[in-house]
Amino acid sequence: MTPAARLSAAIELIETIDSNRVPAAGALKEWGTAHRFAGSGDRAAIAGLVWDVLRRRASSAWIMGEDSARARLLGMLKLERGLNADAIAALCDGSRFAPSPLSAAERNALSSNTLDGAPAHIAGDYPEWLDPHLAQVFGENRVLEAAAMASRAPLDLRVNTLKAKREKVQASTAHLGTTPTKWSPNGLRIDISADARNPGIQAEEAFIKGQIEVQDEGSQLAALLSAAKPGEQVIDLCAGAGGKTLALAAMMQGKGRLIATDSDKRQLAPIHERLSRAGVHNCDVRTPKGEGEILSDIKASADLVMIDAPCSGTGTWRRNPDAKWRIRPGALEVRLKTQAEVLDRASHLVKPGGRIVYVTCSVLDAENGEQIRGFLARHPGFSIIPPAEVTAALWDKADDFAAATLRSAEGLLMTPRRTGTDGFYVSVLRKG
Repeated sequence: MTPAARLSAAIELIETIDSNRVPAAGALKEWGTAHRFAGSGDRAAIAGLVWDVLRRRASSAWIMGEDSARARLLGMLKLERGLNADAIAALCDGSRFAPSPLSAAERNALSSNTLDGAPAHIAGDYPEWLDPHLAQVFGENRVLEAAAMASRAPLDLRVNTLKAKREKVQASTAHLGTTPTKWSPNGLRIDISADARNPGIQAEEAFIKGQIEVQDEGSQLAALLSAAKPGEQVIDLCAGAGGKTLALAAMMQGKGRLIATDSDKRQLAPIHERLSRAGVHNCDVRTPKGEGEILSDIKASADLVMIDAPCSGTGTWRRNPDAKWRIRPGALEVRLKTQAEVLDRASHLVKPGGRIVYVTCSVLDAENGEQIRGFLARHPGFSIIPPAEVTAALWDKADDFAAATLRSAEGLLMTPRRTGTDGFYVSVLRKG
């Protein structure tokens, strides 16, 4: 397919997503199935266009003065891809499979219009109802923070230290363009261009041997900040597919007791194979059955309870830009209730002197600091370990990392703009 034909396909897909109100990932998959002639490179390029339009949905419509699929794609080409009006016009020449030529109004908008004077939620590309929430956290910097959350995310890998060292894995994956992550001592990063396909990590020898896992650097750091130690009893209370479980297991060096569970047993399905590949032998996976408490034998005896809490996912907008336009206030209220419940559950599992590590991939204070303040009001026997103490001496870049984060009395927040990671919040609590 020609570059112009890819633009036409992207416009068609965006119209389908708008009219049918379907998730972008599903629409892209159906389109690929129905258009077998499109090669993998074409499908990747078209997907990149669609995701970039979703990243810049509001701002692209603003500069074009029109909220249509075509207008948003044209605006995105200017804002995200950096093309000028002449370059865009060359792609939209009306030839076979190409978009129709630019109108005078479109060319004028591409040549003259800017985001000067645009409201914060337009310039930052997020739903208007979230503006008070982002203003509460970032103030006047919310547009800059949100714009960074609308950027394209790299692909991060975590080296499994149970099986390999980072230097060795970087050498064996050099053909993928891996470089050491800025903060995580166990991370590797692959920067991906707009039209490129994600590399087939699962086909790599290092992956097959259990030496690497795909995990955002921020998620790696959240696990690192738990300070899990060999010999401890550690519970991953919202383990899901096991990303942080695997990181905790590596920190424990195969010594101690690690328990992984999740209220949604479907989320746990991949964890068994991942643990086996990673060479983890001290993890007990507990799948919920019926209404019984599957941790009834844990009576205030855990050294560490990790809560990777279900949340709005606002910190992961770089990877899932579709999600920010689909989130609704009612869904946030449901998440807040679940977070409070899981925090209360963890309070009964941790022993005196033990700690709870509360993590979200959200940047909203309602899910972060407010949850911690509410928990402390309900459980005065707990106290906050200051963020400076949490990061101190964990690794050689801890001080610089702490300075890069947005810190509060309750915890610290990573963001794409500040730390180059997804948005992650971490608070560590100690039981008195």
